Amino acid sequence: MSDTDSFIEEVTEEVKRDRLFKLLKRYGWIGVVVVLGIVGGTAFREYRVAQHAAAAQAFGDQILTALDGAEAADRAQALAGIGAEQAGAQAILQMLIAAEESEAQDTGAAVSRLEQVAQNAEIPTIYRQIASYKALTAGASTMDAQTRRAGFEALAVPGQPLRLLAEEQLALIDIETGAREAALERLDAISQDAEATAGLRRRASQLIVALGGTPITQ
Repeated sequence: MSDTDSFIEEVTEEVKRDRLFKLLKRYGWIGVVVVLGIVGGTAFREYRVAQHAAAAQAFGDQILTALDGAEAADRAQALAGIGAEQAGAQAILQMLIAAEESEAQDTGAAVSRLEQVAQNAEIPTIYRQIASYKALTAGASTMDAQTRRAGFEALAVPGQPLRLLAEEQLALIDIETGAREAALERLDAISQDAEATAGLRRRASQLIVALGGTPITQ
């Protein structure tokens, strides 16, 4: 390479550096803003996660403290004094209160509370279905068989998470109303269902034997 070529190359590199420095001086703030945005966004997400974790822990601690009461009525009252912002947390809290009301023999209040949860469209579906199931079972002594059957049939739709538990309750209603064959058919189906738990299959088999039937062995 000649001295002239070397000189031209050095000048060219110098021009490039000058141009780069000018660009950085003019637009470098954009990079700084981007970096700050990334760092700030990450910090904010971490802060929010920490906030949610702290709130969840505080909520759980309040529930545990409320459940330390000696009497069911006292526990229900203590639970009722807890605040919950999230819809799911509200549903869980209301179901816990209803459980204590049932234990305190205030079945009417418990069923009414559970029905309110089940009818609240703002609450996630799974919680609404659990509340409905609990309301129907808790209200067995006050609701007629037809009302309970309609409620459990709505929960026994294929694909629903409480389908098999609802089917079990429908079998019990069949027994209650004297429909022995219908109960046996329903219980046989439960015992053969691939989604049934071992405990549910065992209960179904025991009921089949109690009704004078013969459990189907797999």
